Amino acid sequence: MFKTIFTTVIVAFLMTSCIRESTATEDLMEMAPENATLKYSGNFMQGPYGNNVNGKAEIYQKDGTFTLVFNDGFTVSNGPDLYVYVSKEQQPSQFVSLGKLKSVNGGQTYTFTSPVNFDEYKYAVVHCQQFDHLFSYALLEKK
Repeated sequence: MFKTIFTTVIVAFLMTSCIRESTATEDLMEMAPENATLKYSGNFMQGPYGNNVNGKAEIYQKDGTFTLVFNDGFTVSNGPDLYVYVSKEQQPSQFVSLGKLKSVNGGQTYTFTSPVNFDEYKYAVVHCQQFDHLFSYALLEKK
């Protein structure tokens, strides 16, 4: 009896902790900086753990600053601890983190704080950091 109650409490705790870590769902309607130049672009593809994946990842440059933009058509399934990376490969092992995914829907931007060689780091990735699960990726091709 005690074992059943203990297991139920632990499962309930784990379920609520994942809910708290889930990513926002509203469209932030963020866009590329005004007068920025499109440098790279790619369509998001479904990873092993993501579904309902749509949209584009685009890299823009303005005044020496690069910004990763997810277009207004971006969608990916929700999950805990989702992060945005640019990576050397689809399943990221060598990557630059741009922080937590702001929303699973719509336009959003991520500014690079240090230089990145986009000839090497050619994937935009949505990745669950906690469980090392790939949700989505886009191969960034030069424009």
